[in-house]
Amino acid sequence: MPSTIVTLKVNGTERELIARPSTTLLSALRDTLGLMGAKRGCAQGGCGSCTVLLDGRPVVSCLIPVVTIDGSAVETIEGLAEGDRLGDVQQAFVDLFATQCGFCTPGMIMSATALLNRKPDPTRQDVTEAICGNVCRCTGYEPIIAAVLAAAQRRRGAPLTNAEAEV
Repeated sequence: MPSTIVTLKVNGTERELIARPSTTLLSALRDTLGLMGAKRGCAQGGCGSCTVLLDGRPVVSCLIPVVTIDGSAVETIEGLAEGDRLGDVQQAFVDLFATQCGFCTPGMIMSATALLNRKPDPTRQDVTEAICGNVCRCTGYEPIIAAVLAAAQRRRGAPLTNAEAEV
């Protein structure tokens, strides 16, 4: 099958690329556009390390043929920062030591960002459900859940908890 021209709005900027029918969104982001935040993990949609936002929803980019999403908006971890300033969820992960090896971190942050965009005052259960498709082999998930809840508090302008104030 012939290659196709695909237009995407990636991190707010319209990008055009040529893709074969078998090219995944993950491959297009990493290999064509040079955005390395989304990680190649299992390549089967089970680990979540390649999670990005597609039209505002978290998706595993390793399973999506890029030719099927022409005209869509894609947000990657690179799009969350503003210049040298990390996005609020990114900063919460740093402040609360929610990363170790870092391989799952971009996917976790994108899943958390989608949750907070949709539900500004999530419960612990909401966070757990939002990140359930993201596998972390290092942190034990507790620091990640705490970071997402802290980012939610910060977005709402709520005072920091005692644990955050000590960090």
